[in-house]
Amino acid sequence: MSTRVAAQEADFDVAAELARLEALGGGGVASFTGVVRGGDGLTALRLEAYPGMTGRALEDIAAQAMARWSLLGCTLIHRHGTLSVGERIVLVGTAARHRAEALEACSFLIDWAKTKAPLWKQELFADGAARWVEPRAEDMVAAAEWDASAEHGKP
Repeated sequence: MSTRVAAQEADFDVAAELARLEALGGGGVASFTGVVRGGDGLTALRLEAYPGMTGRALEDIAAQAMARWSLLGCTLIHRHGTLSVGERIVLVGTAARHRAEALEACSFLIDWAKTKAPLWKQELFADGAARWVEPRAEDMVAAAEWDASAEHGKP
């Protein structure tokens, strides 16, 4: 089993990260890459984090995924700092013998990273305005569904 977790300012190489997971020899590799979306004058997203605390939370989330599914490996990288529109924010990758486990674990990882990792997001706009991003209701519902499934002995 191979896990790579990082809370970092630097960008990451998606192809290299996926190649690392593919090299584990499973039948399925799933991934999600999140980028800063634009529109409505948004120019950047500032992500504030305490790297040690955020890193430990991401490690715990990855460990939960590894325990819940028969994964060969997973990757969970979340950036912090000020990121411009179009820049990568997060990468989640999973490798498993079968696609269903890789896909489910990938969904779990991004849902929990969005709701359980200590990161604070602020949108920055062209007119100089800034707005803190509140958790989205649908993200909280998705995370709660994973909590509920664990209580019932399901992945």
